[in-house]
Amino acid sequence: MNENERARLLEKVMLEYGDQLARLAYSYVKEEEIAKDIVQNTFFKCYSKITSFRHESTLKTWLYRITINECKDYLKSWAYKRSRMMEIYQGNRSSAMSSEEEALKKWEMGRVKSSIFTLPPKYREIIFLYYYDEMTMEEIAELLGVPISTVKSRITRGRERLKQEVERREIYEQ
Repeated sequence: MNENERARLLEKVMLEYGDQLARLAYSYVKEEEIAKDIVQNTFFKCYSKITSFRHESTLKTWLYRITINECKDYLKSWAYKRSRMMEIYQGNRSSAMSSEEEALKKWEMGRVKSSIFTLPPKYREIIFLYYYDEMTMEEIAELLGVPISTVKSRITRGRERLKQEVERREIYEQ
């Protein structure tokens, strides 16, 4: 594959999967700018390693796997740990938001979507992949390297936990 073909493929991939990958990355790191950086790294890796893509899975699955690995690497990184420690040290800037700003933010995100972020990562990623990115259970199993039965049980448990969280928030809002 020559450089022009790789560039055209990268452009197609960015247009077709960019938003999905950004949502996936955001579901892990919960910071829009960091998620964008992760997606940019994913596209860089796609461009530089496309010749080694073995077609054992779909291109979409391969991109999702790169994105998930980038997210996990970031969450293990010193930069992430340092930023979290600074937030704690400075009195957790996010809690410094006024209650009005926080209410507006929650309203914008929507009850369900914001509730998803309270789920443990193993449920959150499955819910995002299945419902937001509309991947099949088989695709998710292949992407995460787990049996389909695990995907099914995580979807079921994730839905149950999500329902409980939404109901809890509704009671709290009354």
